[in-house]
Amino acid sequence: MLTKLMGETGRSSGLLILRITAGVLMATHGAGKMSKVFAGDFAFADPIGLGPHISLIGAALSEFVFALAVAAGAFTRISAIPVIFTMFVALAFSHGFRVADDGEKAAVYLGMFLCIFFTGPGAFSVDALLDKRRARAK
Repeated sequence: MLTKLMGETGRSSGLLILRITAGVLMATHGAGKMSKVFAGDFAFADPIGLGPHISLIGAALSEFVFALAVAAGAFTRISAIPVIFTMFVALAFSHGFRVADDGEKAAVYLGMFLCIFFTGPGAFSVDALLDKRRARAK
């Protein structure tokens, strides 16, 4: 039993927990931004000079849509990139890299999504199912 938990099953289980936790929590964080987009309320910060409309839409998509894709393990590494970028921008420009003060959430999310990007989704993911289908089709 312990061998299974320390092997590939344990690794994939850990990645599943990490993906779901990071993705769902980030999606709850991004749901408010998504609501603003649908309501047409584009009052939002413009930390990198793209304009408040583009900044809000980008943040909403990355924090909600792409975060849920990561939670499902769908196109995981590609889906993690917009979230990583958004959290880096939030940490750098909105929080001034002040992790001890108000930037802690951004730093934690950044770390979680970087971990997912570098490790991949694991065996319990949509990506793994698609890989199995592609392998059978060959």
